[in-house]
Amino acid sequence: MHFTSQQHLDDGVLERRFTLGEIPGILWTPASASPSAPVPLILLGHPTLGLDTMYPRLAERARHAAADGFASATIELPGSGDRPRWPAAEQARADLRRALAVGEPVGDDIIDAVILPLVDRAVPEWQAALDALLALPELGGPVGYSGGVISIGVRLAVVEPRIVAAGLFAGSFIPRAMFEEARRVTIPLHVLLQWDDEGNDRQAALDLFDAFGSKEKSLHANMGGHTGVPAYAGEAAARFFTRHVR
Repeated sequence: MHFTSQQHLDDGVLERRFTLGEIPGILWTPASASPSAPVPLILLGHPTLGLDTMYPRLAERARHAAADGFASATIELPGSGDRPRWPAAEQARADLRRALAVGEPVGDDIIDAVILPLVDRAVPEWQAALDALLALPELGGPVGYSGGVISIGVRLAVVEPRIVAAGLFAGSFIPRAMFEEARRVTIPLHVLLQWDDEGNDRQAALDLFDAFGSKEKSLHANMGGHTGVPAYAGEAAARFFTRHVR
């Protein structure tokens, strides 16, 4: 991990940009973090829109996490931002946009092509980033995962034992293969669903929640579209992570 820049935000949070090989990322740490008092870590997931596009929302989430005593980190997803283009992914996303534009049902073949290769590539990168982050003396366990493409969160919850709790946003398409993986998830889950999400299959989201094998799981559904998440939903998620990660 190589740090490329740093700045202190107005509330004392230290923001450091880094690279891990070809992968850009950002780490935010609260002023309280130090080698003598390491803080827990929240991994901030996000959609495939690029870190620059997502930065305002990610930084806001990180500030709230820091106020609760957590460090936060995120990385650029494969094929997004300034990372090399991924022709197969570009074609799959184009097929998805075309189907949505003309009002056609989005078939399993398109969903699989968009999501499954992304999960296969992104999850090992998240794990490599976690290796590097937890080697920093000011960061300690446990670790939580928050938001992002829900299938990435599901896979991480299955394969990464350092993640002890996850807050998932049911706002992306779900391949059928992920339902079997969901049955293997056992960590506490906080799942957010926008009831009128125009780009999401509500029933698939409900079925995925039902499939999760966790003994503690809660579904928080709010009226409104994809970008209409109410402010108080973040407060409930914060209480969840404080309960399970700190």
